[in-house]
Amino acid sequence: MEQTLTAWLLPAVTLVAGIAIGLLIARLVPSAAPGRTQRQMDEMQERFDAYQSEVVSHFNTTASLVKKLTQSYQDVQEHLSDGANRLALDEITRQRLLAALHSEEGSEKRERLTPPKNYEAPKDYAPKTADVPGMLDETYGLKKPQAPL
Repeated sequence: MEQTLTAWLLPAVTLVAGIAIGLLIARLVPSAAPGRTQRQMDEMQERFDAYQSEVVSHFNTTASLVKKLTQSYQDVQEHLSDGANRLALDEITRQRLLAALHSEEGSEKRERLTPPKNYEAPKDYAPKTADVPGMLDETYGLKKPQAPL
């Protein structure tokens, strides 16, 4: 009976000790992992916030520069218009200069493409001559028998 008690007692004590050690490790180890994960998430959030701030700053600067460019373009147009009014020798020249200036504002001159002269669709095969058999001909690729000498 003592052997049976020892045979059952030793594995039971080992099992209880294993469970106790496992619980102890489970309580100590996971507490470190969520902290590290939280730090990584916080770091990623900070990087994302910095990136968003940089993007907003970039587009604000771009908008400001485009506004300056538009204003400069309007200033140049006004300067040219004033110059045409002041420097043109007669009324006809002044009107021509102003008309040329204002016609360039609204429309861009583009070259028109000419349509192709041949409306035939491209071929996906090589054209053949009349005296040569086509690829679907049963004699295609075969040598003609030569007459005996």
